[in-house]
Amino acid sequence: MKQGVSNYVSLLQELTFINTTKQMKKAKILSLFILAIFSFDVNAQYHYRVEFVPSTSNLSSNRFYYGNLSPLRKEHFIKLPVNSYKPAGWIKKFLELQRDGLTGKLGEISIWLSKQNNAWLNKEGKGEHGWEELPYWLKGYGNIGYMLGDAAMISETKFWVNAVLSNQRANGDFGPNVTKGEGKRDLWTNMPMLWCLQSYYEYTEDPRVITFMSRYFKWQNTIPDDLFLEDYWENSRGGDNLYSIFWLYNITKESWLLDLAKKTDRNTANWRQSGMLPNWHNVNIAQGFREPAQYFMLSNDPKDLKATYNNFHFIRSLYGQVPGGMFGADENARKGYHDPRQATETCGFVEQMTSNQLLLRYTGDVLWAENCEDIAFNSFPAAFMPDYKSLRYLTAPNMVVSDSKNHHPGIDNSGPFLMMNPFSSRCCQHNHTAGWVYFAENSWMATPDNGLAAQFYTEGEVTAKVGNGKEVKIKSLTHYPFSDEISFIINSDDVVEFPLYLRIPSWCNKPQLRINGKQIKINSVKNNYMRISGSWKKGDKISLKLPMKLTLRKWERNKNSLSINYGPLTYSLKIDEQYISKNSKETAIGDSQWQKDADAGKWPSYEIHPATKWNYGIIADLKKPERSFKIVKRKWPLDNNPFTNESTPVLLLAKGKEIKSWKIDQYGLVHTLPGHGVTADKVKANLVLVPMGGARLRISAFPHLK
Repeated sequence: MKQGVSNYVSLLQELTFINTTKQMKKAKILSLFILAIFSFDVNAQYHYRVEFVPSTSNLSSNRFYYGNLSPLRKEHFIKLPVNSYKPAGWIKKFLELQRDGLTGKLGEISIWLSKQNNAWLNKEGKGEHGWEELPYWLKGYGNIGYMLGDAAMISETKFWVNAVLSNQRANGDFGPNVTKGEGKRDLWTNMPMLWCLQSYYEYTEDPRVITFMSRYFKWQNTIPDDLFLEDYWENSRGGDNLYSIFWLYNITKESWLLDLAKKTDRNTANWRQSGMLPNWHNVNIAQGFREPAQYFMLSNDPKDLKATYNNFHFIRSLYGQVPGGMFGADENARKGYHDPRQATETCGFVEQMTSNQLLLRYTGDVLWAENCEDIAFNSFPAAFMPDYKSLRYLTAPNMVVSDSKNHHPGIDNSGPFLMMNPFSSRCCQHNHTAGWVYFAENSWMATPDNGLAAQFYTEGEVTAKVGNGKEVKIKSLTHYPFSDEISFIINSDDVVEFPLYLRIPSWCNKPQLRINGKQIKINSVKNNYMRISGSWKKGDKISLKLPMKLTLRKWERNKNSLSINYGPLTYSLKIDEQYISKNSKETAIGDSQWQKDADAGKWPSYEIHPATKWNYGIIADLKKPERSFKIVKRKWPLDNNPFTNESTPVLLLAKGKEIKSWKIDQYGLVHTLPGHGVTADKVKANLVLVPMGGARLRISAFPHLK
């Protein structure tokens, strides 16, 4: 580069003395020559290599962020600290809605968050209130506070964290002293609290966390195997304990932790069964199925990794023949109940997304990123009122009424489990908090070759150390998943060399790339990560375009029903939604509890009823779906919330026919899908389809009419 500048100066000096016509021609030639030399040097200095790879290589370790240490298998992607990412756009809007809504104000409502007689505030772990609810809430609440830089949320988080750190017992145990049988200490409730402490350590590097966790795990090591992880919940979810053990080992390098990891694995429920699961509770499955793959990090036995994949595909082969990324289990999956009207707990959405994020790091397999997106965009948002001030326990792909009635045995739960209620459901009421903030945290990951990987395309800015240790900021600008364009702007004080990985979704086979305005030729896409390596300078701009197309998915094992996708979004019939306000205390689930002065008038619950017809089959050309649907694009919503029927930026127009025999059944639910040969009305109807994630009432799996 310096030589190029030197040549440029010398040639300019020569041009100064040119004063004849002949010399003017020479000047023109020299000018072109100067530009050629200068351009050549610039391109040589800032040359970018673009290639497609299946994932990162995990043969090396990132120099700047905690990853697995030997003998643990190295990860393909490494989590960045919670405060590495500053959100913008719709993801920031959702975190702000949570802060100002149920997540941020749950301390006014929930008896489990009361500071009176709370077992989490007692050194002996005694108190009327204290189990999973507080750490469920805190692991999302605290991380939202860190990510938004919200002083009040951070202060409240520190109150609870300091209480936990201060109340560790002499033997190393902590938390509510709950036993489930003689000598059987219930450890489940401590598992999510450890995750809270780990995030707090990422944010503060407070050494008390490391000392605290080391003492606690040494105490766990003293518990005999026949008393360890024996209760139903802790037994199913031992993988959460395993995650914290590995996390601590990667900081302290103390080998005894690996003995505890082996002990945790052998006492966790058997998630390695062929054609069987240890239990059928939807959250246990979403949370527990990953445990063998987690243990694979230590065992290095491919059978452990395979077991997790088998679990994932097995539950979906039976109960997951539906759009939205999940499986119909209501409370528990039941034989014969596999129609898309069967629902998933909001907790189930959160835990499956969390499992996907962990497995993406361990395996490098984009399957986990794609399933996480599927749930995040198409299932999770519909579990909430648009203002995030209430939520429902259960949400299904086909759901045309959401009320306070008891729909058992159509769903496994008995009670008002379809009600949008801020006072209700204990687990989901608290655990919902982590869904969006974990998604945002994992949108960027570090790589073993000291680079960065964009996993989930959200708007915001990541700050991380890369290359030789220099800090870089990358700002992303996008309306994805409603837009196919993502822009990245590099900000670094110096030129820095590092690889950048961009995930290419499997539905996109013709991505387009520009670097600093220059179109990069892409011949074919054989793998799911675009690796761009080179030297980056301040102001460099990368533009990625992921052209979206219409695709149809036929669910052959669910009466050949159809779901319609445009890019990563699945579409539902637009049903006009009638909201009816109810008293939250009167419509709460039976085990709900709230604080004495909680104001139900300030926090109403809602029933949602259909105000338009919903019983339509879809007319679609399976081979050329673009013939059957018209894509309508609209302005981005002013409030930055695209996940409502009214505000969605992308609609589909379609044709269908009413199926008059398809009605509400005796349980008050949409009847199961009509089968082959169903009689439909002769008159074609004009239908509007909206993104499934913004539809609180929806038909997302349609009967197919030829």
